Amino acid sequence: MTHEPPAAPSTRSLRPRRVVTDRRGGRSSSPYDAFNLGDHVGDAPADVAANRERLARELRVDPGALVWMQQVHGTGVAVVDGPQAGSPPQVDALVTATPGLVLCVLVADCVPVLLADPVAGVVAAVHAGREGVRQGVVTAALAAMADLGARPRDVQALLGPAVCGADYEVPRAMQVQVARVARDAAVRSRTGTPALDLRAGLTQVLRAAGVGQVVQDPRCTVEDRRLFSHRRDGVTGRQAGVVWLEPA
Repeated sequence: MTHEPPAAPSTRSLRPRRVVTDRRGGRSSSPYDAFNLGDHVGDAPADVAANRERLARELRVDPGALVWMQQVHGTGVAVVDGPQAGSPPQVDALVTATPGLVLCVLVADCVPVLLADPVAGVVAAVHAGREGVRQGVVTAALAAMADLGARPRDVQALLGPAVCGADYEVPRAMQVQVARVARDAAVRSRTGTPALDLRAGLTQVLRAAGVGQVVQDPRCTVEDRRLFSHRRDGVTGRQAGVVWLEPA
């Protein structure tokens, strides 16, 4: 069923919606089984397209309302105000104040950051991996949201499933680079080696920016077989974090 948002609704009549998918219930074959939404990982294009259509169906939105990005581990932000035309932008954050547009971020260990200001009626989907955290992609997304009227104190943040600190062993020099931006990201792995907890680091960054509410999904992509994990499996699919504004 096609979902058509009403024209120019008041932000008071809107509510942010946030969903994180997992790998169950789709059409893709191994090693992408089954609900792979990534079109850049080697999966059959027809299977990815069918999975994306199913996502739209489950969300009760038109498939054309889904907005994707070509994630490049940077700090680029695209502000969108209508259905996607042409190739997705090469950015790591999408921001909109347009009701009905469903912003999508693809992950398989990185953190899907879903931001929403229900007062201003502004939402964002952010891809925050190690480089994104180090370079400040979430701060860039918050700035773009502010340009549309959002205020940090009204922003609600959901940090979706990602590799946990216990399973994200990194060289000490890499840990130090990230910790310069997000001190709390520096942790020890389950074997006592230098590691990164990106969600802890992002929580610190968001709190420092004045964000009023930060919630973490506790699932670790490496440990939970219902989730895709590049670090665990190598060749694999991608789950999505999605956020949009719908009439209340």
